[in-house]
Amino acid sequence: MGYRVAVVGATGAVGREILKTLAERDFPISDIVALASPRSVGREVSFGDRTLKVQNLETFDFTGWDVGLFSPGGSVSAKYAPIAAKAGCVVIDNTSHFRMEPGVPLVVPEVNPNALKGMKHNIIANPNCSTIQMVVALKPLHDLFGLKRVVVSTYQAVAGAGKDGMDELFAQTRGSFVNDPPKIEQFQKQIAFNCIPQIDRFMDDGATKEEWKMTVETKKILDPDIAVIATCVRVPVFIGHSESVIAEFEEPVDLAQARAALREAEGVILRDEREDGGYVTPIECVGEDATYVSRLRIDPTVPHGLAFWCVSDNLRKGAALNAVQIAETMIALDLLPKHG
Repeated sequence: MGYRVAVVGATGAVGREILKTLAERDFPISDIVALASPRSVGREVSFGDRTLKVQNLETFDFTGWDVGLFSPGGSVSAKYAPIAAKAGCVVIDNTSHFRMEPGVPLVVPEVNPNALKGMKHNIIANPNCSTIQMVVALKPLHDLFGLKRVVVSTYQAVAGAGKDGMDELFAQTRGSFVNDPPKIEQFQKQIAFNCIPQIDRFMDDGATKEEWKMTVETKKILDPDIAVIATCVRVPVFIGHSESVIAEFEEPVDLAQARAALREAEGVILRDEREDGGYVTPIECVGEDATYVSRLRIDPTVPHGLAFWCVSDNLRKGAALNAVQIAETMIALDLLPKHG
């Protein structure tokens, strides 16, 4: 017997990736439903070798459904996730709405699976895509040397802004070759052939909300005493986030130990060859599950410093895969009861 699974926001980029990931990983499903807003009702989405017709989230009854994988946008999750949770459906939400709420676990299964045991409201939060790949890479190093401070600069793909963001990059790139003026709608400035040092809105201290998310989420997932400063940049890449990470530790860093820990770490692939092309770029991680770590080296500017580069598919590990892995981990920990 499998589980009854509802995928909310099924027509979006992440929702489609969730359906693909569920099928690829042969998640134990007895029944599945694709849900979206009324304007998407009747559209078809793929699930393995099947086609699902999208149903109306606004009128759907979650009673008897075991798990809801939500990626419809923050305001929609804010309204419908509690409704699903109250009906007994365990919600794994990919939006930022519930991440910092007390009693809502914020989980990366390779990093803090036991946080799932603290679930109080039938809601679990999926962290921000840029946070996920960073903490996956940092966890084995934190266990070895005791993480103290992180300085991270991100190079984030337009897929983080959804299908419309990807369409805008495509349209601006194509238009540049025929002298069409760029149409700017999804981003603050032209994204084609450009880098934009703003993701989400500005906050009072000058950080953007994306940068704030990386700070507070890392503290909640790894350790509240870790200091984090982030600069988040949107770049003209369709899929795949990249990060330059500089970490300072409590204990002296042994590079050989760090390499060994990363090689053995779940969800990490270390490719660090000190030669031309001996590293992983975002285009190479598309469709892959792992977080790739490269350019590992000692930072001599602080007593116990280490620098590295990491990339990951932000639609997979940064969103869909992590959500499905949370559900799989709940099954392994016997935390996901069946209603059927």
